[in-house]
Amino acid sequence: MKTHDQLIEQLMSRPGVQAELERIEQEELDLLDQLLKTRLAAGLTQAQLAERMGTQASAVARLERSLATGKHSPSVATLRRYLRACGKRLVLQVA
Repeated sequence: MKTHDQLIEQLMSRPGVQAELERIEQEELDLLDQLLKTRLAAGLTQAQLAERMGTQASAVARLERSLATGKHSPSVATLRRYLRACGKRLVLQVA
């Protein structure tokens, strides 16, 4: 039986896996960039945004940090609430 680290090493050695992971990471960083720009353009702090969303500032910080670290992907509903609180709407596009 292989260990977790051995399985990861095996997967990472497959052609295209590393490139796909990098593509996903870049998409999440691009999303984070758009969210931060939107919040700042609205002139909102994390605390102000959280109040509009009906949550705590720590939740907004956690959401923004999760996109930076790739540890968690927010739901579409959460993204929608975040953007609505900034006076914007979420538009999804398949390319």
